[in-house]
Amino acid sequence: MTDDQLLRYSRHILLDEVGIEGQERILAAHALVIGAGGLGSPAALYLGSAGVGQLTLVDHDMVDLTNLQRQIAHTQDRVGQPKVASAAQAVRAINPEARVTCIQQRADAALLEKLVQDATVVLDCSDNYATRQAVNAACVRHGKPLVAGAVIRFDAQITVVNPRDAQAPCYACIFDPQAQFEEVACSTMGVFAPLVGVVGAMQAAEALKLVAGVGPSLAGRLLMLDGRGMEWSTLRTARNPACPVCGQPHGRAAG
Repeated sequence: MTDDQLLRYSRHILLDEVGIEGQERILAAHALVIGAGGLGSPAALYLGSAGVGQLTLVDHDMVDLTNLQRQIAHTQDRVGQPKVASAAQAVRAINPEARVTCIQQRADAALLEKLVQDATVVLDCSDNYATRQAVNAACVRHGKPLVAGAVIRFDAQITVVNPRDAQAPCYACIFDPQAQFEEVACSTMGVFAPLVGVVGAMQAAEALKLVAGVGPSLAGRLLMLDGRGMEWSTLRTARNPACPVCGQPHGRAAG
């Protein structure tokens, strides 16, 4: 690390659990963030400020006035710009050393197949069930750790998928990929703005812990937050041997 980096990241280096070695692992890491909206904004800002060496942002959407209530990486004067470009500008304003790749494209299975294999850690900050399942499937195939978060109205959740842990469930073990239900969106249901900040920051924290080797992670636990009473609850889950995604012979063997 350079003298400037030692100073910039000194508060991480002072942590016994991180130290110089952990910060060097962060600097060498590649974080793939799917979604540059409510969750992706704080996640990208914290990853960039923490020194993640390569940050890839994926989002097909443009900044809209209605986003500004909660998507803190974007500003009034960037309305109409691609969200990935706006978020990248916000990250670089905090840390000019940040290397950010912007992909203004919907995260479908074909794109994920190309991107996930090169990532150190993946953060699912998307806003729909189909994308979450596709991201999970790609992470299982390539054996990459995934930090998945979601928020709607006053309800939030976060978990970690670690395909290399033979006991830990994937997202599809917890949420059936074949489930049929009516998709809800914040455009019609609303979302309490600070909750996306809470969960997005937690996603960044879990990702940095995975990269730096600070544990344990949320693998095997689904944290759920009721924002009305600010009460957390925990659901402990195990890998489903019959899971269509990670169950053998469907998923990647643990290693």
